[in-house]
Amino acid sequence: MSASTSTAVGRPPFFYGWVIVAVCTVCMTLGYGIRHSFSVFFPSILDEFGWSRGATAVMLSLHLFFYGIFAPLAGSLSDLWQPKRTMIIGAIILGLATALCGIANSLWHFYIIYGLFTPIGLAFLGGPVVTPTIINWFFRSRGLAYGLAQMGGGISFVFAFLMESLISFTGWRMAYILLGVLLVVVLIPLLLRFFFYQPSEKKLLAYGLDESKHSNPSASFGNENLSEQAWTLKKAARTYQFWMLVLSMTLFWGAGCYLVLAHQVKFAQDMGYSSLFASSIFGLFGIFMVVGQIVSSVSDRMGREVVLVTGCLIAIGAVFCLSQVQDTTQPWLLYVYAVFFGFGAGLQSPTIFVGASDLFAGPHFGAIAGVILSGMGIGGALGPWFGGYVYDVLGSYNYAFGFSMTCFAVSALVFILAAPRRAIPSMDSYSSG
Repeated sequence: MSASTSTAVGRPPFFYGWVIVAVCTVCMTLGYGIRHSFSVFFPSILDEFGWSRGATAVMLSLHLFFYGIFAPLAGSLSDLWQPKRTMIIGAIILGLATALCGIANSLWHFYIIYGLFTPIGLAFLGGPVVTPTIINWFFRSRGLAYGLAQMGGGISFVFAFLMESLISFTGWRMAYILLGVLLVVVLIPLLLRFFFYQPSEKKLLAYGLDESKHSNPSASFGNENLSEQAWTLKKAARTYQFWMLVLSMTLFWGAGCYLVLAHQVKFAQDMGYSSLFASSIFGLFGIFMVVGQIVSSVSDRMGREVVLVTGCLIAIGAVFCLSQVQDTTQPWLLYVYAVFFGFGAGLQSPTIFVGASDLFAGPHFGAIAGVILSGMGIGGALGPWFGGYVYDVLGSYNYAFGFSMTCFAVSALVFILAAPRRAIPSMDSYSSG
């Protein structure tokens, strides 16, 4: 039965795209749990080896840098190859590399295993493939669907908090080994059975496409009816909007967020809080990031700029609250920080990619989204290391937190300049060559 025939007899009572959303959420939770648990493992590694904070934080900087390098490749492969196979290979690499972290004994071991191999696995498992998958499956309610799929990124912070309990029972080495095994055992069967990259693989059309009153070539991607004018990475890269999106991602997540996230647990411990309390703040951040990701679906009605700028402003206020913590007499400031930083980051993370899809949706969106995501790697190569270096030199994180707040403000500005509310009227001027 063809996709058009299945549409003619009516939509099934339950659209399979919501299963895809659930699968992507689980992949994001476990995959990004490896990255986001770094802040929880960080104090234990420092205590055992006695390395400087700057040198140790290079682990995460390298991870983000190489993730940024491999994200465009993973996104391009999702356009050209078999995305299910790509994600399975990614899960195997990520799980094996995570387990190997448990036997590392030198700083260069962590640089190679955590800094190089875990981002390769995560790039092929995570956002570079998940993003075009959701865009393929949803024409309408795209903001809602992508926000729900991105919840995995928020839940991964809660998952990372659970690592603190595991570390206390088994030690950080065994915790890494168990985490790697869990990822492989859960994700490979899930992907084999339930993952489909395109709705046409299930003889369906993208959600809402059959209800459209017009034929929109850019909305037909994933269903064979593709326009010769469809956006490609080469054409998108000739627009200033594309590079504004890359820069916005570089500043918000790479340079800004990951600087704070890499050091927040150690910062709370420096203020005199227990490791369990500091990690619980990390978990609270993740819970409210999930809330923000769900609420970000209002961008379907309010507009992408309004939602993303609101998220950036909330994040600035949250990090300011964190910078005001001086000792254990102000735990409420940590709670305020965690709630609002999580919520602000949750508003931003889906909205930037949904905004990108408003401008550049098409059969090559995987490659386009991959390069935008690489911006996070570019900024991430600086953020975690810079935070540790500032502390090593000045004995305080305050200047580093100020740098993060500045990054959030500039990120909001350049997203406004990208203006996803205004679709680029014609690709003709970009199609030569």
